[in-house]
Amino acid sequence: MNSDRFRNKGGSRPGRGGRLSALAFVLLAGFSCSVAQASQIRAGVAKVDITDRSTLPVNDPLYAKALVLKDDATTVVLITVDAVALGEIGRIGNGFLADVRARLRDELNVPPSSVLINASHCHGVVRTDLAPLVVQAVKEARAGMVPVTVGAGVGREDRIMENRRLRLKDGSEMDMRRAYSLPPDEDVAGVGPVDPQIGVLRLDRQDGRTLAVVYNFACHPIQGVPSGGNTADFPGFASKAIEETLGGGALALFVQGCAGDINPARYKDVQNPRDAEPLGNALGLGVLRALRTIPTKEGGALKIVAEVLTLPRGADLERRSAAIQAEQARLLRSLKGTTLNFKTFLPLFVQHKMSADFPSADAQRYLHETSLGRDDQKKHDAENRANLDAYIQNIHVMEQLTRLNTNLDLLTMHQAQNAAAGKATIDVEVAGVRVGDFVLVTFPGELTVEVGLNIKKAAPHPRTFVAGYTNGYIYYTPTERQRNNPGYAQEDCDCLVAPAWQKLFEDKVRAILKTL
Repeated sequence: MNSDRFRNKGGSRPGRGGRLSALAFVLLAGFSCSVAQASQIRAGVAKVDITDRSTLPVNDPLYAKALVLKDDATTVVLITVDAVALGEIGRIGNGFLADVRARLRDELNVPPSSVLINASHCHGVVRTDLAPLVVQAVKEARAGMVPVTVGAGVGREDRIMENRRLRLKDGSEMDMRRAYSLPPDEDVAGVGPVDPQIGVLRLDRQDGRTLAVVYNFACHPIQGVPSGGNTADFPGFASKAIEETLGGGALALFVQGCAGDINPARYKDVQNPRDAEPLGNALGLGVLRALRTIPTKEGGALKIVAEVLTLPRGADLERRSAAIQAEQARLLRSLKGTTLNFKTFLPLFVQHKMSADFPSADAQRYLHETSLGRDDQKKHDAENRANLDAYIQNIHVMEQLTRLNTNLDLLTMHQAQNAAAGKATIDVEVAGVRVGDFVLVTFPGELTVEVGLNIKKAAPHPRTFVAGYTNGYIYYTPTERQRNNPGYAQEDCDCLVAPAWQKLFEDKVRAILKTL
């Protein structure tokens, strides 16, 4: 700033006008300092055990964790629960979110719109009295709030997950589930993408010790453990590794991302016991590595926006169900009778694989017949090959029917739900929160990974992350292309909304991000 504007040109002491100008300079400088100095953020954390110990043997505990953030103007409450969903499926009822928000409003004066609850989507079994336990965690977190410094960054982990959708050579797609088998290898043309990014929010006490780590990652926590016991799956193991390494009472909160079509790596492996712990340890290490690169600073923005988005329900579910039934009828008609059953098929199949030229006898026998001008053995082999091919084709048809049967049941269920709703739309909550440079947008559906990748690519903030499974549950929300898949996968059948949902959601997110 040019100080000549505040100086008497003749060099004498300033008169009344000069004194006012000098005063204005001081006031302006003070105002500039107050604008530059961001409000101090305070934070508190707590967790409660929510494991149901009466139904299954417990392998590792399930938790509800609470992070309360507050500055002079804003309060944000982030709650994570080791559960499959907030309503509709699993133990948590549809009224849970409203119940927790009402309690926090009445007992702590927290606005409902300031509360975000994310389910990890692990398939552990939680206690039925969950709401008061969650409120208890929030109360403890708020009571222990301290000034914090804030940092945001990213980590990377690409070894523990895989996209479960397969692109087939006929142009359709299917998915990998334990509920049914994979297609033949020769039918597969490609696989979908994954998002290896770990979004990390770091909150440190003023003495430098870490108070909390929020980390966002996209993968279904459905690996399980060898014992088959109740488990928080890989997020539980990852958080344990982070907390034990950091020490000092630090709490790690896992926020599930766009995991709708993302499975644990080698999900269909039948050679080894299912074990989520190595996957969780790898993810935890990825978070810890990221933390080493993330500096923290005083102040920073603290904002939260929650808006209702109206989405169209799927009006085409009846048509899609009819298409599946027509395909089922076609496949049933394609089944061919053979002389084989499984007992005779298997050894015969092995024989033909062991020696394609001489499957049912030694080479000598074939050559002997040829020298005599006969081909009895070769005709016999040709007949067996035809029966083997028909039997294998029947197996493939059976496998395809199991996939169609399972997904038809999902379509039928959602067709009934949409009809019972009595309206052609469904209202959902879309939220955005900013803590320093960390930005998170949320949605109650099982977002597929391409939706999250789209949002990140277009986001105005470089540290933008996306969470599904938050503030409700409306089943799967695949991309418009996936939703119209003619091959029928779980993501496009276990779905309430119409294909147009995606554009409406992504437009809403762009608008929210502009306000953060």
